[in-house]
Amino acid sequence: MEISAFLVQAINGLAGASSLFLVAAGLSLIFGVTRVVNFAHGSFFMLGVYLAYSLVAHASPWLRPYAPNLVVFLALVFCAGLVTGAVGAAFEVVILRRIYQAPELFQLLATFALALVVQDATLWLWGPEDLLGPRAPGLEGAVNIFGRLIPSYDLFLMGVGPLVLWAIWYVLRHSRFGLLVRAATQDREMLGALGINPRYLFTSVFALGCALAGWGGALQLPREPAHVGLDMVTISDAFVVVVVGGMGSIPGAFIAALLISEVKALCIAVGTVELGGLSIAFSKLTLVAEFVVMALVLMIRPWGLLGKPMNPSRTAVMQAESSAQTATANGVAWMAWLTVLTLALMWPMLMTNMAYGVVLGIDVLIAILFAASLHFIMGPAGLHSFGHAAYFGIGAYAAALLVLREGLGTEQVLWWAPLISAACAMPLAWFAVRLSGVYLAMLTLAFAQIVWSICFQWDDLTGGSNGLNGVWPDITWQDKSSFYWLAFGLTVVSVLVLQHILRAPMGYAMRASRDAPMRAQAIGLNIAWMQWWGFVISAGFAGLAGALFAFSKGSISPDVMGIPRSVDALVMVLLGGIHATTGPIVGAFSFTVLQDTLARSTDYWRALLGGVILLLVLVFPHGIAGTWKLMGRKA
Repeated sequence: MEISAFLVQAINGLAGASSLFLVAAGLSLIFGVTRVVNFAHGSFFMLGVYLAYSLVAHASPWLRPYAPNLVVFLALVFCAGLVTGAVGAAFEVVILRRIYQAPELFQLLATFALALVVQDATLWLWGPEDLLGPRAPGLEGAVNIFGRLIPSYDLFLMGVGPLVLWAIWYVLRHSRFGLLVRAATQDREMLGALGINPRYLFTSVFALGCALAGWGGALQLPREPAHVGLDMVTISDAFVVVVVGGMGSIPGAFIAALLISEVKALCIAVGTVELGGLSIAFSKLTLVAEFVVMALVLMIRPWGLLGKPMNPSRTAVMQAESSAQTATANGVAWMAWLTVLTLALMWPMLMTNMAYGVVLGIDVLIAILFAASLHFIMGPAGLHSFGHAAYFGIGAYAAALLVLREGLGTEQVLWWAPLISAACAMPLAWFAVRLSGVYLAMLTLAFAQIVWSICFQWDDLTGGSNGLNGVWPDITWQDKSSFYWLAFGLTVVSVLVLQHILRAPMGYAMRASRDAPMRAQAIGLNIAWMQWWGFVISAGFAGLAGALFAFSKGSISPDVMGIPRSVDALVMVLLGGIHATTGPIVGAFSFTVLQDTLARSTDYWRALLGGVILLLVLVFPHGIAGTWKLMGRKA
């Protein structure tokens, strides 16, 4: 490896770190003040890129006679960030302000819906083609450093990050606005007691955070094209940076952005290395480098490099405690569920002339099982997972390999696949139960991305990006109706087993560890042990759902454990109601049917789905089943 080549990649990493820092700083500010996990933050980055493209393309000719070209370019980039911030402020006023009293995870559901709307709105306004922006005027050339040509714009970006860091630090330390932001970060409920209207502060912070994301995207226009899909890539990277640096720490976000960008640059510079006859392609590690770094940091420093343990929201705690109460089921509810079970059992017979109806029914059953497995740890145990698809995917790949490589029958595979998934979860669970909140969620996401990368690159075992084909069940279950009843039986039994565990001493111990961990420890409960078992059991049932999925589709690919599938499971649980036992069933059914119906009706189904989810969040702020449960208790 030449030193000059490494220096080039290091400079590229520093340039990318500046843009990444802007996005992460905005996300950290928003979370620190509002406690909203803004899943749409990547959408504002993408929106900034597209707005900058349009402004530079259409407004530059009108402004160039009045100012130097570079000044015009930077002014339009600045305007793109301002417009992005205005969009964020409008969303906060119209939607988020109405659900601040809801559990914090439901606010995440609202931001996810916004991400769907923005994605399709971007597709409608600018089209599906990649849009390549112009080079920054006056910075088109390159500078010779150590015999290597370094783009002048990259050198410019290297200075942007420290400048923005200083500006944010100055505002937070030497202004009344900064004083209020720091106070809200420590105890946002106390602001109201001091006579300060927190609504205006929340709106201002949300607008500033979105503007920073928009500026980060706009500054990337000369370096990469604007395209639909930037949102998901950016939000995962931004979350990683914020978590590694420490939630709410702006200097931590800056250090983390530098660290992760330089690790990626090092991987590219090293390239392929031969060690003992083994070829290691370090360049491929860029797919998961940031997640590996995050996992290592969280294992050593659970609160990030410069982070501190966060004070829990009083509202969230009280809601969790009240929601944990179990309501007495009445006869009407039992009759309703009996009717639903009967219709579900007879579904293949009702769909005799509609074969697709049976396929949709199988998808719904698998979704229910998958969502129920995630709800098992999120609701009673309070363990938030953003990477639950990892165990779903492990179960799917285990089923495929056991069929294709070992020749096992369907019944044997459906026994072994969940056990393999549970076994893979054991070491991660040991680290996971020592974390909480967003830090736990991001560790699970890191594990999921690492597993995805292994499946994506291990061609000899997993088939790489092409996946594995020919994963069909035995002849007994190949008929769709027969397989439906198999999936129905396993789903019903699995849900009943999970509900039985929740009503057993272990379930009450999990709830105690969620609602009052110090009291639980005082009476002798081993919280870590209970949560570890909950994590492993949840992974096992997710693996069973993955095995059923592999048999239902006949093939699998790395997408089976990608971030979108983890998000789908999270949405199902939240949509149904995280503190309602029937929540995952209602949420999985609603989301799957709604997504399928909209996807077959229009090309812009994501926007419609997002709009419907936003409406449901406003109408059912505790989830569909959760809100119904609370209404029944009040009545």
